[in-house]
Amino acid sequence: METKKPTLDKDLDKIAYVEEATGVLARGYVAPGIALLFIIVVMVVATAFVAGETGAWIIVAAAAIGGYMALNIGANDVANNVGPAVGSNAMTMGTALIIAAVFESAGALIAGGDVVGTISKGIINVDAVSDKNIFIAAMMSALVASALWVNLATWVGAPVSTTHSIVGGVMGAGIAAAGFGAVIWPTMGAIAASWVISPLLGGVIAALFLFFIKEKIIYQDDKIAASKKWVPVLIAIMAGTFSAYLALKGIKKIIKLDMSTAILIGIGIGILTWVVTKPLIAKQAEGLENRNQSIRKLFAIPLVCSAALLSFAHGANDVANAVGPLAAIVHTVELGDVASNVSIPLWVMFVGAVGISIGLLLFGPKLIRMVGQQITKLNPMRAYCVALSAAITVIIASWLGLPVSSTHIAVGAVFGVGFFREWYTGKSKTRRAYVQAHESRHETKSIEPKDKAEITRRKLVRRSHFMTIVSAWIITVPAAAVLSGILFFPLSAVLK
Repeated sequence: METKKPTLDKDLDKIAYVEEATGVLARGYVAPGIALLFIIVVMVVATAFVAGETGAWIIVAAAAIGGYMALNIGANDVANNVGPAVGSNAMTMGTALIIAAVFESAGALIAGGDVVGTISKGIINVDAVSDKNIFIAAMMSALVASALWVNLATWVGAPVSTTHSIVGGVMGAGIAAAGFGAVIWPTMGAIAASWVISPLLGGVIAALFLFFIKEKIIYQDDKIAASKKWVPVLIAIMAGTFSAYLALKGIKKIIKLDMSTAILIGIGIGILTWVVTKPLIAKQAEGLENRNQSIRKLFAIPLVCSAALLSFAHGANDVANAVGPLAAIVHTVELGDVASNVSIPLWVMFVGAVGISIGLLLFGPKLIRMVGQQITKLNPMRAYCVALSAAITVIIASWLGLPVSSTHIAVGAVFGVGFFREWYTGKSKTRRAYVQAHESRHETKSIEPKDKAEITRRKLVRRSHFMTIVSAWIITVPAAAVLSGILFFPLSAVLK
């Protein structure tokens, strides 16, 4: 016999449900609320530094926009550095957020560039926007447009290049201010070429390293012996590459080194790392079972280190570009002239560094999951290939003088790993021989598709995410340019 709840109990249940729903709704406003509070704090800090100066309100407004841009960079761009490590379970989301926030800030404040081109590396001619008010309006519209575009991309789950967003914003404002002749088109052509070169090069390098790992370690009868031989070599390559990467791109504020010197430093560090890690890996491999899961443990610590180093280098190399338009506005308002190069004030660097860290902590997990888990399945070996490919590709691009996007490289490497796995599953003779020789083992039974139809069905890269991301890459510059060009006219009218 059923007993009905008393009326009071029903009312209390309803109140509890309402309170729970209200709590869930309120949590959704916490992150935007903190972000808004950060922007307000940025405006207060800017006011403290420029109070009493002519045009102080312009700097305060630009600082708010710069803080908003920094938040969006943290939400979108930093995912490329830690996403593969999180997706491979080498570290948790919380650990990734802390490491990325600390090392991004450290890279920006310790080794960030102290001088940037106010026209974003020669996108438009300085003479075309020599009027102070026109220049300020152009830089401000570029900041707003790029920030809005990156925000939209983050919302739809597409990792895009913040540098390309700013480039598009500056180009659009330059066209609106002085026509198409204001744009330095050879530079734009090189940037357009990098849309194709960056992801392809990153994907090919990542695929080659994964091919090596599969052929020399995973599909060997004695995986542990193969790991003892080759894992120290792979870690040494990573250490040497990152040393050269940081020497070339990450510490240029402290000391400037040429390519040959950076490569020699990388070779030296690589050899030293091999000598040190060989006995350590041999000791760590003792007692491990002869299975793939055991090999993954050997890559965990190198992956954590790579995420930290990528974050440091990103902070050092990209934050200055992100706050460059803000620094240009500050310089122009304070000194009244449009210079080709300006120094970035320390408080502006703090806005960039802290804003990126806060944006990462508040909104970063969405894109971290996209890069690390939703494009293709990653394990420590695949994530290692992505991280190493990112560093090597930037070094090669620097040597060739090509402007590349770290976002395109890292995501391209993830695509490369996924598409290579699709090809390798059906084409590799080494894998087929290994499976045939060990088909009685449980682990090989679980990974071997039954027929060609199953191989075709099992797509290891999600096509929907692939198309969304590639489409976002293609339209980033024109979208930011159009939006910036539209914003330029009301902003220039206000500043007259």
